[in-house]
Amino acid sequence: MVIVSPIDYRYGRKEVKEIFSEEGRLKYLLKVESEISRTEAKLGLIPKSAAEIISEKAKTEYVKLDRVKEIESEISHDIMAVVKELSNISGDAGKYVHLGATSNDINDTATALQIKDFLAFFEEDFLKLEKTLYLLAKTHKDTPMIGRTHGQHALPITFGLKVSVFLSEIMRHHERLVEAKKRILVGKFMGAVGTGAALGKKTLEVQENLMQSLGLGIEEGPTQIVNRDRYVEYVSIIAGIATSLEKFATEIRNLQRPEIDEVQEPFDEEKQVGSSTMAQKMNPIISENVCSLARIIRGFLTPMHESAILWHERDLTNSASERFIIPYVSILIDDIMLKTNYVFSNLKVNKDRMLRNLMMNDLIMGEAYIMFLVSKGYSRQDAHEIVRKSSMEARKNKTRLIDEVRKVTNLNVPEANPLDYIGNSIEIVDKILEIYESHSNKYHSN
Repeated sequence: MVIVSPIDYRYGRKEVKEIFSEEGRLKYLLKVESEISRTEAKLGLIPKSAAEIISEKAKTEYVKLDRVKEIESEISHDIMAVVKELSNISGDAGKYVHLGATSNDINDTATALQIKDFLAFFEEDFLKLEKTLYLLAKTHKDTPMIGRTHGQHALPITFGLKVSVFLSEIMRHHERLVEAKKRILVGKFMGAVGTGAALGKKTLEVQENLMQSLGLGIEEGPTQIVNRDRYVEYVSIIAGIATSLEKFATEIRNLQRPEIDEVQEPFDEEKQVGSSTMAQKMNPIISENVCSLARIIRGFLTPMHESAILWHERDLTNSASERFIIPYVSILIDDIMLKTNYVFSNLKVNKDRMLRNLMMNDLIMGEAYIMFLVSKGYSRQDAHEIVRKSSMEARKNKTRLIDEVRKVTNLNVPEANPLDYIGNSIEIVDKILEIYESHSNKYHSN
């Protein structure tokens, strides 16, 4: 077998990839077929003995992947290949396999089960990253550093404030995902065009019992498929999470630049190689990898939206793309979430360099000087212009801003200390930490 995709040999963890593997997919398809037979037997539609046989045989130890693929190569239909093989090995009971179902009753319900099992892993990822950011923000809530806008020095903040903003953002994503589960984790059993005609009035009862036994919601307005706005929402939420993770990783990359040197992602100084020729380098490769894979995830947004636009009650234009989209975005978001947690869990914070960068010059205290001048009777606009012009003179003359302001105003302007100008940074951090504690209790209890 020739392996082409890096996702097979480079990215993603084994447990998650198994959910979306060929063998894993077959297990979920068989689980749905098995549960259909059990439900139909429970409602008196097929013999209980037949359901027992079908359920026993609906396992990959009996329905072999290679045999299913062999049948598919002959008949050109993947679900029917599963149905035929399960029917063959179930003997006389095989005549009841797939009764009243259409292919996407099996396909879409299996996809919901895959996403459901994946989310059990992914929600643990959230809890880990949230705790890591919480501890980092708590540790550094009063660690002063320079805030930057447009890549330029702006006003003092604390590193804890920066991290708590990340924490707040990732908690919102967590809430979005949990809240959306009721719309995403749904299946169907309503046949070819969504009317459930095959089993008549019994279809609704079968569907309700089937989805209840599988722990899924019901597509209340089916066509032949579960409506794809549900998958669009899932992929959109994942893409939003990826965007935030790239934002966090980009900040680490920027703050690790030697001219800034305020943080450093983990680097194995004993063995890790930074460059094949520049042996001295310590590159932020994990954060760069997060950024790179986040872009791949977002790249699936357009094909997922386009896959929701189908002819009439359905066509097949969504099928091929979804075989990529759902597994890839799930595997990769889990991968970069774990990597982001690793970076922040082992982040080196250079407090001394943060302080040195903060105290580089007093230009960052321009706002404080504006407020002082206003307190002495200047209009806000006049004070702004005085400080603006004084800052230009300070840069040109390599002098201090305060001295230039004093010169223009003839006032004994008190010197502002950046360490005393972090505003409400600590209070904001404390509030976000408090929100986290409530959030953590809620989701850990779930």
